[in-house]
Amino acid sequence: MMPWAGGGASRPPHPRPENETGNSIDNLSNLLHIHIMLVPRTVTETITKVIKGFPVVAVTGPRQSGKTTLVKEIFQDRPYVSLEDPDQLDFSTRDPRRFLEHFPDGAVIDEAQRSPDLFSYLQTRVDDDGRMGLFILTGSQQFGFMEKITQSLAGRVATVPLLPFSLGELQGVNRAPARLEELLWTGLYPPIWDRNIDPPLWYGNYVQTYLERDVHRLINVRDRSTFHRFLRMCAARTGQSLNLSALGNDCGITHNTARAWLSVLEASYIVHLLPPHHRNFRKRLTKAPKLYFYDTGLAAYLIGIQDMEQLLIHPQRGALFETWVVAELLKGRSHRGLTSNLYFWRDQSGNEVDVIIDNGLELIPVEVKSGATVNRDFFRGLERWTALAGEASGRPHLVYGGNQRQERTNAAVLPWDQINDLVKLTYPHSDASSAI
Repeated sequence: MMPWAGGGASRPPHPRPENETGNSIDNLSNLLHIHIMLVPRTVTETITKVIKGFPVVAVTGPRQSGKTTLVKEIFQDRPYVSLEDPDQLDFSTRDPRRFLEHFPDGAVIDEAQRSPDLFSYLQTRVDDDGRMGLFILTGSQQFGFMEKITQSLAGRVATVPLLPFSLGELQGVNRAPARLEELLWTGLYPPIWDRNIDPPLWYGNYVQTYLERDVHRLINVRDRSTFHRFLRMCAARTGQSLNLSALGNDCGITHNTARAWLSVLEASYIVHLLPPHHRNFRKRLTKAPKLYFYDTGLAAYLIGIQDMEQLLIHPQRGALFETWVVAELLKGRSHRGLTSNLYFWRDQSGNEVDVIIDNGLELIPVEVKSGATVNRDFFRGLERWTALAGEASGRPHLVYGGNQRQERTNAAVLPWDQINDLVKLTYPHSDASSAI
C-alpha cells in the first residue's frame, strides 16, 4: 500500500467501483481527494530501515506535517492509540505498566510526549521483549519528547523527523506548482495541498493553535500579542544573521526572553539556525548563525504577504526564495535520518556564500538568487569562495528563479524546479557525483 501524506489522521476514501451507482459529485470528490492525498514520502524508506535495528522508532516534526497519517499507513497491522485522547492519556499516566500490557505485540503511540512517565516503562518493556520495531512513537515537541528519549530510551530508539512536503515529493505525483511565486506563498504543509484551502486562512489558524497548544505548554507567555510580534519579527528576518539583542529590542523583550522563545520555535520545527562554517582561509569569520523558517508559506503569512502576485516585487522575495532552498536541502537530510551538513560562509569583509554543503570530502558552495535571468553578478560570491578555498571547494552551484539549466565554466546553474539534483549532493547517493 502506498503511503500518503495529509494533515489529518483518517485514511482517504476509496472510489466506488465503476458498476456501483452513487452521487456523481461524491464520486468525483473522492477521486480528487485520493489524487491529492497519495503523496509518497521520502522518509518512508528511512522508517522501514530503522525499525529493523531499533525496538522503538520516534517520528518527530511540526504539527500537521503528516506524522499520524504516515505511521498509521506504514504500520497498518499495529494498534493505534493517541494520547491526545483524554481517556488514553489518563490511562497511560495513572497506570503506564498496565497500559503497555494492552499491546503485547507493540503499537503506534501518537503524541507520546503527553505522558512523560511512560518512557521509563517502555524501556523495561522493550528490554524484556527484545524485538525490533516494537513501538512507534510520534511527537510534535522536541523539548519533552527528546528529553525523555535521552533519559529513558537512549540506544533503543531511532528518531526520524518528518517535515512538510518537499518539492520533489509533489513533483512525483504531478502536483507541484508551476510558478515559483505560488510555491513560496502557499508553502508545503500537507493540509493546504490536501484540502485546497486558502493559505492565509490555514496559517492563521495554525498560528493560533500553535500558540494555544504548544507554546503555553513549554513557556509562560503572558502577553500573546508580544509573542505574535516576536513571530512576525522572526519571519521578517528569515535568511538573515541572527542578532538576539536587536530582535528583543524590536519586540520589547529581553535578550534572554528572545533566546528562550527562539528555542521553542526551534523545538517545534518552525525555524532552523544555520551555523557558519568554521573554515577561515586566513579570514576573520562571522560567528552568528542565520535564521531560516522551515516553511515559506508560514513566513509569508507572518510577514503579511496577501497573495502570490505580491511576491513578484516584494522586498522579501529573495529572502523567502533562499529560505525555501535551505529548507529543501534540510529535508533531503532529515528525511533520510541524517543530521544537517549545511552551513553558510561569511568573512568580516562581507564576502559570503549562501550555503556550504560539507559532504566530508569537499565543501560545495551554493549561491541562491531569486531573479529569473542569470546575471554576471550572481557568481561573484562563488568565485571569491573558490579562489580562497582552492582544492577544498567542490563544484559551485547557483540556484535561481528562472527555468533554464546551464553548465558554465565557473558553476552549475540550476532552475528552481530542478533543485532535487542539488538535494542529492547533501547525502550519500550512488549517483550523487553525476547528478549535475
